[in-house]
Amino acid sequence: MKHTGIAEKKFPFKTLLSFLGPGFLVTVGFIDPGNWATNIEGGSRFGYKLLWVITLSTIMLIVIQHMAAKLGIATGKSLAANIRDHFPRPVTAFLGGTIVLACVATDAAELIGGAIGFNLLFGMPLWMGALLTVVMEVFLIVSQRYHRLEAIIIGFLGIIAICYVIEILIVSPDWATLAPAIVVPSVDRSSIYVAMAILGAVVMPHNIFLHSNVIHSRKWGVSENEKQSLIRYEKLDTLFAMTMGWIVNSAMIIVAAAVFARNHITVSSIEQASETLKPLAGPLAGFLFALALVFAGVGSSVTSSMAEVNVITGFLGKPEDPRTLLYRISVFVTAIPSFLIIILSMDTFKILIFSQVVLSIQLPFTLVPLLILCRDKKLMKGFRSRALEFVSAVVISGIVILLNIYLLYSTLAGGA
Repeated sequence: MKHTGIAEKKFPFKTLLSFLGPGFLVTVGFIDPGNWATNIEGGSRFGYKLLWVITLSTIMLIVIQHMAAKLGIATGKSLAANIRDHFPRPVTAFLGGTIVLACVATDAAELIGGAIGFNLLFGMPLWMGALLTVVMEVFLIVSQRYHRLEAIIIGFLGIIAICYVIEILIVSPDWATLAPAIVVPSVDRSSIYVAMAILGAVVMPHNIFLHSNVIHSRKWGVSENEKQSLIRYEKLDTLFAMTMGWIVNSAMIIVAAAVFARNHITVSSIEQASETLKPLAGPLAGFLFALALVFAGVGSSVTSSMAEVNVITGFLGKPEDPRTLLYRISVFVTAIPSFLIIILSMDTFKILIFSQVVLSIQLPFTLVPLLILCRDKKLMKGFRSRALEFVSAVVISGIVILLNIYLLYSTLAGGA
C-alpha cells in the first residue's frame, strides 16, 4: 500500500478509507459459527433477554481491540512477541499454552460451522464440508496478497450482514420488547452459562492477538508524532468494524427470539435451527441462514488461522514466514481436534457452545498481559494507556473474571 502520510489533510476521507481493514478482519472473527450457536441458544431459550450481553461485550471489545492495535503500532510487534520479550519464561509458557488451547477451541467452532453450512446448502457429509473449509482457508491464506485477502474477508462480512438484514425483515421481531433489552442487563443462574458463552464468542482472545499483528499491514510512520496523528484512523476503523459486528450479532439473537422463542421451540443444533426456520419464516430465510453460515465459517477460519500462526511463531520467537515449515504446520495443527470431533460424531452444537466458554475462561490470561504492557511507559512511550483507558480496561477485566467465577460456581452447583 502506498503510504498516505499525514500531510494529506485535504483528503481525510480518502486517507480514512486507506486505513480501514484490520478491524474488519477482527469483526469476521467474532461473528463466527460459535457466535451462531451461542446466539441461537440465547435467543431461542431467553428471547431478547440477553441482547444486552452483545452490547456490553461490543463496548468492551472496542476498548480492548483499540489497545491491542495501539500496542502493535507503538512497538512494531504483536502481543505474542511482546509477551515473549517482556515476561518471565514460565509465565510466557503458561500464557502461550492457554492461548493455543483457545485457538484449538476457536478452530473447532470455525470448521464445524463451515461443515454444517456446506451440509445445509449442498447436503455434504460434515467431514467433507470441514475438509472443503480447510482447503478454501489454506488457499486464501497462501495464494492471496494480504490486502486482497482483506478485501475478500470484508466482502464475506458484507454478505453475512445483508443476509441477516433480510432475515430480520422476514421475521418481523417485536421491536417494543427488544429495544430495552439491548441496554438493560438481566441474568440469572439459568442464563449465566449462555451469557458467558456469548461474551466469549464476542471478546475473543485470539482476535486480540490478531489485531496487534495485522495492524502492521498499514504504514504508521516512524516518528511518534506521525503515529499519534494517524492513530485516529485506527480508532475509526475499530469503531466502524465493531459496530457492524454488534449489528450482526444482535440480529442473530433477534431472529432466533422472533422465530423460535415466539413459537416455544427449543433449538438443540444449528441444523435444527435451519430446518425449523424454513416452515416458520419461509425457505428464503433458511437459504440465507445456510449461505451466511458458509461465509462465516470460511471467513472466520481464515482469520483464526492467521491468529494461530502469529501466536505460535510469536511465542516461539520465530519469523512469521509462509515459506517455513513451522508456518505451514501452524496453519493445520489446530484443525486436527475439529476433524476428530466430526469423525467421532460428537454433539457439534454443544461443542460450539463449550468452545466459546473456553475462550471466555482464557480471556483474563490475555487481558492482564495486555494491560500490563499498555501501561508500561518505557515500552509504549507516548502511546501508554492513560488513566481513563486503563481503568476502563481494568473494569472490563474484572467483569470477565467475576463472570467466570460465577460460571464455575453455577456449573458446579448444577445450575448451568
